[in-house]
Amino acid sequence: MQLYDQLLQFPLFQGMSRDDLAQVAGHTKFGFMKCAAGQVIVGADTPCTQLYFLLTGHIEAETQADDRSYTVKEQLWAPYLLQPEAIYGYHQRFTHTFKALGECSFMTIGKDEVTRLSQQFLVFRLNLINLYAMQTQKLLRQYFRHHPDSLAERIVRFLSQRCIYPAGPKMFYILMTQL
Repeated sequence: MQLYDQLLQFPLFQGMSRDDLAQVAGHTKFGFMKCAAGQVIVGADTPCTQLYFLLTGHIEAETQADDRSYTVKEQLWAPYLLQPEAIYGYHQRFTHTFKALGECSFMTIGKDEVTRLSQQFLVFRLNLINLYAMQTQKLLRQYFRHHPDSLAERIVRFLSQRCIYPAGPKMFYILMTQL
């Protein structure tokens, strides 16, 4: 698969012209890495110095509650961008541990390159802003959702609010008393 096609799998590059994509491909420092099954790609609380684009394979994201009382594991498939919100802002660290479930390949772009792409390409900058705005709007909207009436609805709300992605297998490690 050509680099153009790989870039177009991800929302940050969608809408860019062929000329812009050619310029990105020719002038951006990309890193490429392969991970074997079971290998940790990035751990929780690790500084986020680059964006990780999952090109092939599938991974597990593990998230632990701040008080360590429960853990959520979920599976994610390519194409997937690992926590783009962690590269900027107040807390520039990953909040999930990502581990390869099979052989995976990644493309990485360092923070300096992401900043340069944002300055140089309006479409990239707008895509990045839209990504952050969408995440913020989803989070803020949660405060105004109807309060669940039944215990079953409250449990479903608790579980769904702790997932990264709405589809795919999920495992919750939690005591019934904690739930």
